Amino acid sequence: MDPLIRKIVMMTEDVVAELGRPVDRISRRAVAAAVIRNPWHGRGHVADLQPEVRDVAPHLARALTGRLIEALGGADRIEAFGKAAIVGVDGETEHGSALIHTPYFGDVLRDAVDGTSIIVFSEQRAAPGTPLTVPMWHKTASATRSHYQTVEIRVGDAPRPDEIVVIAAASSGSRPNARIGDRTTDSTVEITELEGATS
Repeated sequence: MDPLIRKIVMMTEDVVAELGRPVDRISRRAVAAAVIRNPWHGRGHVADLQPEVRDVAPHLARALTGRLIEALGGADRIEAFGKAAIVGVDGETEHGSALIHTPYFGDVLRDAVDGTSIIVFSEQRAAPGTPLTVPMWHKTASATRSHYQTVEIRVGDAPRPDEIVVIAAASSGSRPNARIGDRTTDSTVEITELEGATS
């Protein structure tokens, strides 16, 4: 195990009913979060973050993606994905961004689950135990509205001031009972029509 990693937290959820009605399809959402020591902590402003990114990000991506694939029953079962980072208060938001927004993390995650979409994300700097909402969308068709969804993760004792929580999330399907249509079924809407409807 990488000495930077303090622990890895996994969470899964299966929504089986909405408003007392069974969902039309049960989808599993999974989140994998690695709590790591911030590799730039205590060094002040570091101009070039790339050496640490190259060393750390691929390892994290492989560790987290492997757990998501296992939790959802295979890469072919994953339909949506997302990523996130929570930086401890002694770090910069840029530290979290560095670890999730480069090919060393994103491409590893995307390739492992046969995705082609840009990976939607969230990030923040926060105290231990702060919850973060992680967005997800379709892994090959990011404009597919049915797969716009979120999952929340909270690690009670992380991130400590000198830590970062790096997160990958995935879903085996759409939102429960998704029914707002899609771009392929949308009618043409003119701005003037909208203005008339609200005046």
